[in-house]
This record gives sequence, C-alpha cells and structure tokens, in this order.
Amino acid sequence: MKIFVVSEKNDNRVAVTPDIAKKFVDLEHEVHVAVDAGMNAGFSNVEYEKAGAMLCPADSGVKNADVVFSINFQKLQYEPGTILITSQVIDLTFCEEQKLTVLALDRMPRTTRAQYMDILSSQASLAGYKAMIEASHEINRAIPLMMTTAGTIPAARVLVIGAGVAGLQAIATAKRLGAVVSAFDVRTSAKEQVQSLGAKFIEVDAGEKIDGVYAKEMSEEYKKAQEKRLREILPSQDIVITTAQIPGKKAPLIIKADMIETMKQGAVVIDLAAKSGGNCEITVSDKVVEKNGVKVIGFENILNLIPYDASKLYAKNIFAFFELLMSKMKIQPDITRIDDDILKATLVTHNGSKVN
Repeated sequence: MKIFVVSEKNDNRVAVTPDIAKKFVDLEHEVHVAVDAGMNAGFSNVEYEKAGAMLCPADSGVKNADVVFSINFQKLQYEPGTILITSQVIDLTFCEEQKLTVLALDRMPRTTRAQYMDILSSQASLAGYKAMIEASHEINRAIPLMMTTAGTIPAARVLVIGAGVAGLQAIATAKRLGAVVSAFDVRTSAKEQVQSLGAKFIEVDAGEKIDGVYAKEMSEEYKKAQEKRLREILPSQDIVITTAQIPGKKAPLIIKADMIETMKQGAVVIDLAAKSGGNCEITVSDKVVEKNGVKVIGFENILNLIPYDASKLYAKNIFAFFELLMSKMKIQPDITRIDDDILKATLVTHNGSKVN
C-alpha cells in the first residue's frame, strides 16, 4: 500500500509520527509524508526520512496514494477509490464526488476491543489534563493547601462539569495539584468514577437519570434543577472546567452570563466545548472573555498546545485501526462485505457511495 500523511491545516498535530511511520515501513508499506507535516508537533523531516518515509509535496502525495491519513477532514484532490482514514467527515457530498472510501474514527464504537483505536478517548484525555494545567496558569492564586509561617493558604476549589474522559482527566490532574475537586455529570454512571478519583459528585434533585455511555439532551425540568444547583456552587469555585457535549448536537448551555457575575473575582472558566457552541453563554471560541474579573477561556482546539503527545497517541490509534483493516481485507477485499463491528461503524462511504 502507498500511504500518504497530510500536513494539517490550523492544527499542530500530525496523524502519523516517525516511530509509527517506521512500523508501516517494516510492514512493507510505502510511506509518503508531506514536507514539514510533523514540524509543529516536534517531529522533523529528518526523523521521517530516518524512519524510511519519503517526503513529498502535498499534491503529489495525494495523487499517488492508496491510503491517506489525516486528523482533520481536508478537501484535497484525491484519486478515485482512495481510502481516507480521518477523524470525522465534514462534507459527505465531497466524498461522493471524489469517489472516496472514507473511514471516520470519531464513529468508533466504545467497546473494549476498540479501545486501542479510540481517538476520542486518547485525545480527550490529553485535553482534560491540559485544561487544568492552563487553568492553573491563569488563576491568580495557588492550587494546593499550603501551611506557612505567615499563615495557611487554603486549597483552590475546582468544579468539573462533564465527567467523560476529558472531565475525569481534569479531575485527576486537579487532585494531583492539590485542589478540592467537585464534579457534575447528567449520567449517574459517572458518580462512581468521580468518587474513585477523590472528588465529590454533585447530584441534581430531579427524577430524570441517564445510565448510558453518552450524555443526551435533558428535559426543561431537569435543566432548571441543574441550574439551581450550580447557582449554589459556583460562587465558591476558583476554577470551573466544562466538557459537556452531546454527539451530533450543539453543546448544552450550562453556565448563563448572570451566573458568571456571582463568581469570585480572579476565577477562571475553561470551556472545552467552545467548538460546538460552548457550555458557557459568554464563551467565544479561541478568545479570553473577562466579565466582572472572571476569565472565560474558550479553546477551539486545546490539543494545539500539546501536539507532541496528542500526535503520538493519535498515530498509535490509527496504526491499530489500519492493522485491523488490512487483516480483514486480506480475507475479504471488499470493505463493505467485511463482518466486523468496528469497520462497519466507521465506514462512511465506499468508492463514493454512502454506506453509513
């Protein structure tokens, strides 16, 4: 197979790192990498060449490739029948026009078997960690409890809204830094995970419950009860990290503008849902908005701040996925006929025809 690794636009990450490129080469695949594709993530052209990959301009790489790896969906001039493995599909019509076979990794089933290929988990984990680190830089006070001869500094209070993969990593990082941590999630199943990390789980007094893997849109009654509970908690918090998102929908509005006014001066809100609309009413994507002394920071892509490790994890995910794909295609070359739950879930188009 001729593999091409694109250079990402407005993203510091790269889909394949030099160590993973070498693994592809060792399996006798021909690997082409766009010039400077890994530069922003900390991987030089020389490292790719040492791994056995060939450097080339983006245009020629796409034209000659059997398989293209990317993180973000890019509208390049692909050859008909090219297999595109990317994080998500933005334009289905384009895939049909280009006659692409597209596998979107954001559709990966959340199963034990698929965990080595789960880009959402690997990237979200780093996002949650980085959110807490960024908050610790922005806050105007110390995080841990400190006893000094001049007196005792109480620990900072951190509230994490949304206890998925990103939220749980934010909780774990906040605890390691010495904060007093609370967390909220609409899924009752998250309670045990939050408590296992040493954080307090905030419960809403409402009859509606969710026990599944993903969050969903809640009733108006639940939203009112949630807002009431948060209004009681927010004034005491120094840092709030919001990660609440609903697959395929606008992020739920959880913190209203007037709720920000009740928070401490110097408090920080990190909104990781900025790209899908934000959990805070005043969030502006990739901007710092200050209201009554409270900073609200909306990250469009916080992984741009930690691209080295984000790329390493993504590349490992993509290698595991490609190994599965190749092993199945040896037995059944027609991808649409492969009986595998992971490939069925991620296959979006085949030679331009919509499959999933």
